[in-house]
Amino acid sequence: MVGAGINIVPFALQRSVPGIGDWVLVAYGIAAVPAVLAALCYAMLGSAMPRAGGSYIYASRAIGPYTGYVASFSQWFGLCMAIAVVSYVIPPFLRDIALAADWTAMASTLDQRTVRLALALTLLWTFVAVNLRGVKAVARTLVPLMVLMFVCGGLVIVTGFAHNATEYRALLEARGEAAMLAGTRGAFWDVVPPAAAILFSSFIGFDAIAQAGGEAKSPSRALPLATGLAIVIVGSFYLLFTAAVYNTVPWQYVASASLVRDVTAPGLLAPLASPTVAVFMVSGAAIALINDLPGMLLGVSRLCFAWAEDGVFPKSLLAVHPGSGAPTVSLYLSAGLSTLGILAGHFAGDFFVGVDILVTAMLVNFIIMACSVLRLPFRNPQLAREMRVLRARSAQVGVALTAIVLLSTLLVVHTWRDLSSPVAAWYLHPTLVWLLVMVLGSLVYWREARMLKARGGNLNVITSVLPPE
Repeated sequence: MVGAGINIVPFALQRSVPGIGDWVLVAYGIAAVPAVLAALCYAMLGSAMPRAGGSYIYASRAIGPYTGYVASFSQWFGLCMAIAVVSYVIPPFLRDIALAADWTAMASTLDQRTVRLALALTLLWTFVAVNLRGVKAVARTLVPLMVLMFVCGGLVIVTGFAHNATEYRALLEARGEAAMLAGTRGAFWDVVPPAAAILFSSFIGFDAIAQAGGEAKSPSRALPLATGLAIVIVGSFYLLFTAAVYNTVPWQYVASASLVRDVTAPGLLAPLASPTVAVFMVSGAAIALINDLPGMLLGVSRLCFAWAEDGVFPKSLLAVHPGSGAPTVSLYLSAGLSTLGILAGHFAGDFFVGVDILVTAMLVNFIIMACSVLRLPFRNPQLAREMRVLRARSAQVGVALTAIVLLSTLLVVHTWRDLSSPVAAWYLHPTLVWLLVMVLGSLVYWREARMLKARGGNLNVITSVLPPE
């Protein structure tokens, strides 16, 4: 899933972390290290426990049922907010396509807030319908979009490296926008660590791979291999893509423009390209964002299903589509929360709150995944022996411990930045929103756990083995 991670976040970052300047690539490189380690932890756990539910199955079998629930509920909430963000930022790309094609009237219509909201909700629920048709339908949607996404993204890379900052400055002077080239870079330790924490969100798409579980062919081999390929290919593509844009577009202009509108990679480079190439570049970015939705919806719905299967969430979420086997109620619940996220971002006027929630949620989730690698041999030694990635225990421990240290550092930096930022209301602090939702989710867990115990169920016994395929 390659969408907001490269087309928006590295450029909107100039607004979110003022003063990051030309250190964006450095922050990207720093963020990639814990992301690779987290991916290795997922690959190890996925090879031993290839079941739908991913992080919930991993942590509940390695540490305990509540820890598994905390990790996966955090992930579920964060990804639902990510779905909301992606849905809400697609309309500006459609607007940029209209501008590149010189369809000014359509561009003006697409820029209206009510139209943007309606389009975002339509896109979200369209891919809910796709998911209801099952994993095969999702795959048939994702693969063609992925090919188009990389081809059109390649145009951005070629355009970015075919030009230079001198040309772009001349373009801005001709348009009377030279004043937008002013800006001051902040101190390294003040801006790079918080920027790295935000850019970490660009690398989380690989976790959706784990959610398919036994729905994949040869999952014990396919899931870890797919995780490794995703993090290497997508990570390399991200760095090359971002470097190409900043090679030509001065960061000062990106920072100034981000204060007045939602800036996008192809939108920044479009003035240097022919109208045809500009349309293809912006279309590729829109495709990339659209491509995110079906995979994320698949992942979050399987999390809810896994909770209900173990009895820590209402059993009604076990309902599946009679034809495709897709978890219908889980899918509707997840899409409903994403709908609330779209509405919240729309009325708050800033989608980046959703990105910050995503970062907090996924950092917590990944820290617990690393802890699961350490704990699995003690709680479930038989499952630990099934790990096919980094079979040497010393390598497993080294990767997990390093991941815990780096991910925890990013979480502390990100939380401090959030809580120390002045905002108009408490609910604009993403950390506090995340904590509130986690408390509400925990209340549901304890209620269902008590009811399960009253029926004679034992969560420790249930989570000592893998659920059926």
